Amino acid sequence: MTRRPTGEPHPGSCERPDGDGSHAESTALPHVPELAAPELTEAECRRCGTYIAGLDGRYACGVCGWVNDHSEGHRRLPRADEDPDRPPKGRRRPKQLPGPPDPGLWAGSGTGG
Repeated sequence: MTRRPTGEPHPGSCERPDGDGSHAESTALPHVPELAAPELTEAECRRCGTYIAGLDGRYACGVCGWVNDHSEGHRRLPRADEDPDRPPKGRRRPKQLPGPPDPGLWAGSGTGG
């Protein structure tokens, strides 16, 4: 596996190191801090010994269900205001459609028999 230093653009990305004003630089949101890409880490599951991979030292085993505590990670987790996918303030979630009808309501209203 080849690792790139933090901050170096991914090969094939449209970011240019000379900062010539390409569209990748002009579309970045100025108020959102840039988060470093998570590092892929590998270890053995502490419960069953399965070889597992995780991000920044945070693991979950798909075989036995073991999960390590989030505080054991290599870096702090980003705050909600640092999440680039967070919707802007003031924007509400769309209304949810009503669920399926209660089957108990239909039990007594039958015409057959």
